[in-house]
Amino acid sequence: MNRVSPRILALLLTLTLVWGTNWPLFRIALAELPVLTFRTIVLGTATLVLAAILLIRRESFAVPKGKWPALAAASAMNLAIWNIATSMAVLYIPSGHAAVLAYTMPLWVALLNFVVFRQKLTGRLLAAILIGAAAVMALMIPNFSSYSRAPQGLFWGLLAGFCWAVGTFIVKRTSWHGMGLSLTFWQVVITLPPIALGALLIDGLPTHWPSPLVMTATLYTGAIPMALGTATWFALVKLLPAQVAALSSIAIPIVAIVSGILILSEPLSALQAVAIASTVISLWLALVPRRSV
Repeated sequence: MNRVSPRILALLLTLTLVWGTNWPLFRIALAELPVLTFRTIVLGTATLVLAAILLIRRESFAVPKGKWPALAAASAMNLAIWNIATSMAVLYIPSGHAAVLAYTMPLWVALLNFVVFRQKLTGRLLAAILIGAAAVMALMIPNFSSYSRAPQGLFWGLLAGFCWAVGTFIVKRTSWHGMGLSLTFWQVVITLPPIALGALLIDGLPTHWPSPLVMTATLYTGAIPMALGTATWFALVKLLPAQVAALSSIAIPIVAIVSGILILSEPLSALQAVAIASTVISLWLALVPRRSV
């Protein structure tokens, strides 16, 4: 495995901070907004931000011929099912627990790579995956009793992680000639209508205007983590092997935990500390090549 460039490391760090620090804001917004209504505002904001950037940079909105089926499938896996599954999960288990389950995505990527694509894992990358799995388990252990009382939450959380892994392979294994930011734009656009329809049917029309804090958190989530963060993720998927790109997401729930401690005054348990240390080791094994003797 070649050394990861400083540019890619900068993208990884930016994405980890943006997506990780967003989870406390998600919790703040859901204190006043129903889940699907929140998702609709976020996706709508992301659509406007991405469209504005594309117009300012004079990038093409065109989708290459024959790529619409792959684009629709990627949108369904990466955004539509992700949003629905995580929304369903938080109905049965706390949102933080749902986040941990959703970020089992790297384990699904490794399994799909091995079973479906018959790709061998190097010893170093296998060690990174196993240590990363230990980090996820350390985060899940305190919540097993909650999962046993809410099997539907467990199902929806793991489904989110699995579909994200499938979407990662669709993006990675499709040639998106000429598509840059428009790849993210069209996935968000395709996802918005079903989520908005679900919000209308399930949540109904809003009966009150959210507080300035909640609106700020919601609009920020749409403009930065959803629009720019998702665009950064798809750029990384193109630049990195699927397993390494997936492993990079392991650090995100760790940042979410630290953000929760700083922003929401949540406690730090010993198992969470073990998870943080395991994540650092896992990422180092995945991203830093072994020195030749």
